Amino acid sequence: MREADLYEPVKLYLEGQGYTVKAEIGACDVMAIRGDEPPVIVELKTTFSLALIFQGVERQTVSDFVYVAVPVSSDRGWKLRYKDITRLCRRLGLGLLAVDVKKGSVTAHLDPEDYTPRKNTKRLGRLLREFERRVGDPNTGGTTRKKQVTAYRQDALRCAAYLEGRDPCRPAEVARETGVALAGRIMLHDHYGWFERPQKGLYVLTPKGAADIVTYADEIAALTQTK
Repeated sequence: MREADLYEPVKLYLEGQGYTVKAEIGACDVMAIRGDEPPVIVELKTTFSLALIFQGVERQTVSDFVYVAVPVSSDRGWKLRYKDITRLCRRLGLGLLAVDVKKGSVTAHLDPEDYTPRKNTKRLGRLLREFERRVGDPNTGGTTRKKQVTAYRQDALRCAAYLEGRDPCRPAEVARETGVALAGRIMLHDHYGWFERPQKGLYVLTPKGAADIVTYADEIAALTQTK
């Protein structure tokens, strides 16, 4: 498919709304004029890409009404990225047109408009709580395949380290000695497979917990120093 294949459907779509449409006006792929209204500019690309976004943003220096147009895609990648694509265009004030070349039709998914993002206060609260609770900076930014050390994991490590080599302990004792207020809940839910309950109200370390204590020895040492 060529970018030129998108032009005719886009032209017919705009003409159907009363615009006079011309191609390749200066650096613009498509320009449309209707009466005394500001011009509409459309940039065409066969795939949604950073280059297309760059072009759209550049065209915003001459018009507030800029669309980016890409062909309708049935592949899984488009469906997975659709929300991200529309969110990005909305944030940048760009319109988004999806062109079905076979049918010769165009669907407007977004119109250009100023956008002020709404803050997700609940998510922000969770991030701030995690930041405050996490001890030190145990992770490396940009890593994806390595298990991340969260504040919750740090609390679980404190509990596991305390149980190592001890007879079954009550949650209240673990909480008191480690400073982990939610020790009972952490051991009960046992997300990491580190704790088991030999009898009601008592917990011991599992073999997996003992092995992971060795794996996280450096992290446990750092937690002990900052206790």
